[in-house]
Amino acid sequence: MGSRRLAAAFFAAAAFFVAAPVVAQKGAPTPRQSEALATYERALADFKSILAERRRQIEAKEPLPNLPGQALYLARVVVISSYKDLTDAMPARIGRPNKFEIPPAYFDADIEPLIDEYSKLFDIMEAPPASAQNSPTPFKDVVDLAVAIARARGLAPEHAEAAGRISLGLFFAETNGKQNVRNARSNTYMGSFQTGPSEDRNGRRKWEAVKGDIAAIDPALSARDDKEEARARGTDHRFNHWTNVRDGLMNAHADLFREIPQIVKTLPDPIDQMKLFELIQIVPTPTRAALKSGDLLNYRVSSPMIMKHLRNNSIFAFGQTDRARTSASFREILAAMWLFNRKFERAMAKYEEIKRR
Repeated sequence: MGSRRLAAAFFAAAAFFVAAPVVAQKGAPTPRQSEALATYERALADFKSILAERRRQIEAKEPLPNLPGQALYLARVVVISSYKDLTDAMPARIGRPNKFEIPPAYFDADIEPLIDEYSKLFDIMEAPPASAQNSPTPFKDVVDLAVAIARARGLAPEHAEAAGRISLGLFFAETNGKQNVRNARSNTYMGSFQTGPSEDRNGRRKWEAVKGDIAAIDPALSARDDKEEARARGTDHRFNHWTNVRDGLMNAHADLFREIPQIVKTLPDPIDQMKLFELIQIVPTPTRAALKSGDLLNYRVSSPMIMKHLRNNSIFAFGQTDRARTSASFREILAAMWLFNRKFERAMAKYEEIKRR
């Protein structure tokens, strides 16, 4: 009996040693997997390095380079891109959900603290100038201005309210809901709605054309506007929260408020509505063409320049598969705007808070 047990143990051990190399060989990374892992580890090390360098420069009060946020932004893009390439090569590396609501195939939740540091550095680098003219009610201002503009465009109350909600989403998309900020990645776009000088001038010109209609619709808002205009006189209007929101909306979005009834019908999800209006900021010409086409969601863009603009704004920007795209429908573009989801959810919560008050 004992000898049979010894023999069984021997054969079990032998089977293990025969099988073990097979298991190990099966689990060995392929060259593609090894390369993807090495690329991600390099990208992560580079990201940590530039974060540490900016933190050191800020704390030492050293002069920062021109566009100090650009290197940080590009390093973050490479980290997300290389992680997506890694999970494409090794699906087992897809981990748990993360607090930023980034799809887990694109982001390792273990590096959340690095993104927190990234955000803190941008808060410092984009702090408003000392002369900035803040508002005590920045979120309500956005909603009130958008609703008044929409009413002046002839929208019914329900759709004017949708304009207010959508515009609050734009505020969060552009600046995370921070008023009068600068831009660590651009010397052109500034303020609560991140406009350039020409956009600011165009918005002011358009506002003058509707100011009388606004005064008739909402005298209190018109009186507030007169005060803010006087307050901002002689300064860069982009650093007065009220005038920058007003002029930003008039420049890019007010003319499209008339389309809101149809947009709401086509895109019943309020977050999709916000995404569409954000695309007016990013790729205005094809977005307007898609709206006019009568088949918004299936309207397709294939211009290399448009695809480049989308990638530069974190749409189809991460990983070789996404970046290899040469065209996309608006349905696909909206789905790819997942980095905006969290911002728009915060805007929705803030909007509900304003309405309750």
